[in-house]
This record gives sequence, structure tokens and C-alpha cells, in this order.
Amino acid sequence: MVATILFAVFIALLIIGAPISLSLAAGGACALIFAGDANIVVIGQRMFGSLDSFTIMAIPLFMLSGNLMSSGGISKRLTDFCDAILGWLPGGLGVVSIFSCMLFGALSGSPTATCAAIGSIMVPSMLEAGYDKRFALGTVAVAGVLGCIIPPSTVMISYSSVTDASVGSMFMGGILPGILMGVAMMIVAFRYGLRHRNIKRTSFSIGNLVHRAGRAIGALLMPIIILGGIYGGIFTPTEAAGVACAYGLIVGMFVYRELNGRELKKAFIGSASTTGMVLFIMACAAVFGYVMTRYQLTNSIADFIISVCGNKYIFLLLVNIVLLVVGCFMETTAAILILAPILSTVLDTYGINPVHFGVVMCINLAIGCATPPLGLNLYVAAGITKDRVETAVNRHTLAYVIVSVAILMLITYIPDIVMLIPNSMFR
Repeated sequence: MVATILFAVFIALLIIGAPISLSLAAGGACALIFAGDANIVVIGQRMFGSLDSFTIMAIPLFMLSGNLMSSGGISKRLTDFCDAILGWLPGGLGVVSIFSCMLFGALSGSPTATCAAIGSIMVPSMLEAGYDKRFALGTVAVAGVLGCIIPPSTVMISYSSVTDASVGSMFMGGILPGILMGVAMMIVAFRYGLRHRNIKRTSFSIGNLVHRAGRAIGALLMPIIILGGIYGGIFTPTEAAGVACAYGLIVGMFVYRELNGRELKKAFIGSASTTGMVLFIMACAAVFGYVMTRYQLTNSIADFIISVCGNKYIFLLLVNIVLLVVGCFMETTAAILILAPILSTVLDTYGINPVHFGVVMCINLAIGCATPPLGLNLYVAAGITKDRVETAVNRHTLAYVIVSVAILMLITYIPDIVMLIPNSMFR
């Protein structure tokens, strides 16, 4: 009966439009009241204790570093560098947008930040070059999801915080899947360029490439410093996030000199706003999770899953389907915090590595950032041109989503794609 109260209150509040954070906390509180364990002090302790974590500190720091990069001129220099490399290809600016999202994802760890930073530069450039607006918006909306697949990733940190998976292994596990998804998206953009020969392309020049590489060197060094520091044992992922903030601040203010007081204020306010939302969801999800653990609801759900799915391949297929649907309706962090503790309890039974499963789960929910009705990246992309979100939902967006799901299925059933680098690094 506790489970019924917990989920009934949660779902009912979601249906009437209550914020997901409050729905989680209210569901947990009502279940405790029904069970006769209502204690406001315990609820507060659980909310605070869930955030009292050195690992979770990396989330606001990586968000701040991403905003500093965007405001400090780094995103513009990255796109210029990518344009010098790939802009000459058919559909070149589309390919450049995707490659830029991959590089910026290695700086920010956030899909919406990646979409906003790269989209604000590349969408106007694509429109000026003769690209269809719907193609431009669909490209940056879906390519933005690479921001939470290419490490570092705030979503992977959230997954690691509620499971036993190593943050470092999760980061390394996301590299090859992120590259494969990026290449698959580039093929879609390339095909668009082959069908629309009239759009402008950038002429390739070694001199231009060298010049733009020199201007972008400050941005290109950052992933090397951050990831190299983590895997070289110099600092932890949380310390790496702090280094990223310091590096972004120094480069933006003293190297590129585009990060002034006004932009700095904007970066801090934007980071605080986003961080507050994410951490409040995590705190409220802790109450929800506490009830599930206290009354062994996770074990009951796990037993039910095992009784229904005797085969791990069927289990993985059903998980993919469920997560793709959930991603359409629920914010990524909230979905991770609710579902990861439940699903991770059955991994040993099926012999599934928690890092492999975590990467699969994160990619599933990342794709949800570009699928309606929630699809935050769709709203961000549409906001760039001040259009309705329907403009960003089109056949081009669907093509990108289809190839992303194809790569998702590939890494689901070939775990070595995810585990190759972690196994090599952490033997």
C-alpha cells in the first residue's frame, strides 16, 4: 500500500502540472505519513544529506565552466576551428555544428548549454549560407545531446551518485559512443548537403586552418587538461570541475579578453539558476528514494522485472523502450535519480556491467532532450530564431534521432564499444 500511495501521489501531481521536484517530495512525504513514519526532520535530513557529497559538487562547477566558456568567446573560436577543418564538405556547416557540439560537450557536460552555445553561432551562419531553417534547428537540437555523452557529463555524475559506478569509468565509457553518434549525425548532414548543392561552403586552406587552430588553442587544450588530469591521477572529477572553472575564467578574461564584468555576472546567474533546479530535484528525489529503500520497494520491483524478463537481451530492449519514452516526458536528471536505483539492482542477475548500463541509460535519456513534448533542446533551438518549438520538430530532427537510436542499439548489444577504454585505462 505504501508503494501505491508513493506512486499515486507522484503521478497525480505530475498530471496536474506540479513541478517534478515537488511531486517527488510530496509522494515520499505522503507515503511516510500513511505508514505512520512521518517525521519532518528525517525528510529534511535526507534532502540535505543527498547533496552533502564531494562528487555532486562537480555538477554546479561543470555548469559554471560551460557558461564561462560560452561567454568568454571560446565557443566562437571552436566553431571557427571546426569550420576550417570540415566546412568545405557538402552540408559543411551542418557537419561543423555537430563537430562543434562534440568539442563543446567536452567542456560543458550539459546538452542544453551545448545547444545554446553552438546554436547561437551556427544557426545564423547556416541560414545566411542558404540552409533550411528547419534543418538548422534540428541539427543543433539533436547534436546538443552530445554534450552529456562526451565526457565530462553532469548526467553521468548523477548516475554515479546513486549507483556504485565510477565517475571516471563512466566518463571514459562515453567517449566511443559519443564519437559514433557524432559521426552518424555528420553523415545525415553530409547527405543533406549532397541534395542541396546550392548552399555555400567554406574553401579549405592550410593557412586558414593553422590560423584558426592558433586562435582556438586555449579552448582545445581544456579537454586535454581536464580529462588528462583525471585519468593521470592528478585530480578527481570534482577537482577537475574546479580547474575547468579557473581555466575558463583565466582564458576568457586574460587570453581572449571577452569575459567582462557583465558577461561574468550573466554566467554566474545562469549557472546558479540551472544548478538550483538540478540540485533541488536531486534533494527531493532523495526523499522518494528513501521511501523505496526503507520499505524495500526496489527489491520488489527488481523481483518483478526478473520474473518477467528471463533473458538479458529482452531486458535491455525493454529498458531502451521504456527509457526512450520516459525521456520524452521527464527531465534527464530526475529520470536518472528515480530509475537508476531500481534498475541497477538487477544488473548482477543479468551479468550486465553497471558502467555499460549507465552509459546506455544516459544516452537514452539524452535523446529525450531532443524529442517532444518535453525536449528542452527543441525549445532552446527554436528560441534562437524566436520561432515556435514546432519549427524545430521536423523530418530532419527525426532523421538525426533515428541514427542516434541506431547507435544506441549498437552499443546496447555490443558492450565492448562502451567498455573498451575503461577496461584499458583501469586494469
